[in-house]
Amino acid sequence: MAERGVEILCVGTELLLGSILNGNARWIAEQLAGLGLPHYRQTVVGDNVERLTAAAREAAERSSVLITTGGLGPTPDDLTTATLASAFGAALEERPELWREIQEKLSTGGRPVAASNRSQACLPRGAEVLPNPLGSAPGMIWSPRPGFTVLTFPGVPSEMRAMWSATAEPWLRRHGGAEGVFVSRQLRFSGIGESNLAEQVADLLNGSNPTVAPYASLGDVKLRLTACGSDHAEAEALLEPVERELLLRCGQHCYGRDEESLASVLLRQLRERGETLAVAESCTGGGVGAAITAVPGCSDVFLGGVIAYSNAMKQRLLGVSPDLIQSHGAVSDPVVTAMAEGARDRLGSDWALAISGIAGPGGGGPDKPVGLVHLAVAGPDGCQAWAERFGDRRGRLAVQQLSVIRVLDGLRRRLLSRG
Repeated sequence: MAERGVEILCVGTELLLGSILNGNARWIAEQLAGLGLPHYRQTVVGDNVERLTAAAREAAERSSVLITTGGLGPTPDDLTTATLASAFGAALEERPELWREIQEKLSTGGRPVAASNRSQACLPRGAEVLPNPLGSAPGMIWSPRPGFTVLTFPGVPSEMRAMWSATAEPWLRRHGGAEGVFVSRQLRFSGIGESNLAEQVADLLNGSNPTVAPYASLGDVKLRLTACGSDHAEAEALLEPVERELLLRCGQHCYGRDEESLASVLLRQLRERGETLAVAESCTGGGVGAAITAVPGCSDVFLGGVIAYSNAMKQRLLGVSPDLIQSHGAVSDPVVTAMAEGARDRLGSDWALAISGIAGPGGGGPDKPVGLVHLAVAGPDGCQAWAERFGDRRGRLAVQQLSVIRVLDGLRRRLLSRG
């Protein structure tokens, strides 16, 4: 099995149209890597019998395990189970015990039980039920040919993940033919571009075990470290010296690991200090507050914020002097400094962040173009303000998102400098 590997097949026209991001494939791929299972190919097909049939038959020729997501359920476009059975010449048979379970789930959840729901209780002869603890559409584990097994999951991410943890992962550990134990770690960086970071660690990107690979997104760069060992401890031991070297070279830009966010790291730092935070926002319209409040338990650190979009609100709610706005403009260091200090004073926080800028697409000029943003961090030892020029080509949403990232990172670095 290790020679032929695992393949992922995602079913859904909405994926092809771009209406839904294919997060399932990424998540499954990460789980396969963690299990040490070789994974060589991913395919997406629409809700089409002929193309789904062809994709399944092709996978059977080159893979040992095919994992599918999507197309399970009672609606006409839920074709996966019936199509797979037909593709390999198998008859569907109704499982009475499965139908009773589906009826019970639907009635308990207050949903009507339609005749179409009965199709979910039909599986190919010999297939094992892959239970769905969170939904009514079960999956299956089925071997239509010797040396080839199909595992099917619904497209709903929460259902798919629950089924994976409860049934699929144990099965894959027993039958998947793992090549070893893979351990991955992700380091997250801010305030440095992907090319600059890659240049500083270029020699480490050429290793084979562990491997180091950069991934960039808006305002954020990640380095994924992956090692393979005979067991978890050996793989971890291989990662440690590489991670240590990466942090030695670029540690000031590394704000967290794995699923940590800038906001979660900041909140932890402030919590450890016993300090509080407030925000004052103009062009981001609450984006900083949203990033902070997305972190569970933030209320012991985050006191609140002010969205002061108009100059009048900057004056009334934050105490910004009209003379400052008249002399320097709303998008300026003096005004954003006054916003941060006003938020800190009026909300009674130890720290305050402030943003004022021109997100576009209009409103810019020769001296203050679209993409110009001023940010400030006010704290017990004073206020620091600075300008960022994101340019006019990124678009309004990108300018807002980058502004949030930069001001959060500004506070992170300020806290680090204070020790």
